[in-house]
Amino acid sequence: MVIWVIGLAGSGKSTISKIIHNAFLKSALPTVLVDGDEIRKIFGNDLGHSIKDRLKNASRIRELCKLLDKSRINAVCAILSISELDRKWCRENLSSYIEIYINTPLPLIEKRGYRDLYLKYDQGLVIDVVGKDIKFDKPSRPDFIIHNDKSKEVFIEEGNKIANTILQNLNEL
Repeated sequence: MVIWVIGLAGSGKSTISKIIHNAFLKSALPTVLVDGDEIRKIFGNDLGHSIKDRLKNASRIRELCKLLDKSRINAVCAILSISELDRKWCRENLSSYIEIYINTPLPLIEKRGYRDLYLKYDQGLVIDVVGKDIKFDKPSRPDFIIHNDKSKEVFIEEGNKIANTILQNLNEL
């Protein structure tokens, strides 16, 4: 099974991915946490953040997840996943695919100051920022949507509910 947790930078993907990963581990299910930034590091940070490089990184992650899936190892991925085509590929090529969209309004992410990425963009210090000069294709049919515009406690509670739902329905997937 591959659980694809997507959203803008700073939306809360890593938080939800860790919650789900930990729930799977507590249930003694073989599970790997795959983070888009970590995959970049593994490959020696050989990619930038242009659309082309982002799509290549997503391709690497898809192929890694396909290998894990074939090996019956669950993967929980925290990835921007800017393209609906990537998500379509996952639905067509993985044995079991669950998509979780973290919908966090960009003004709220900017206010939270995630790595100052968006501020740096606004100051002209960086380019190739998803949500600014790179379009983010909102998912057409995610399995779950979390609206991350409330308190952190509510957000974490939503992540726990989804993790429990997935685990309860595991035999049906």
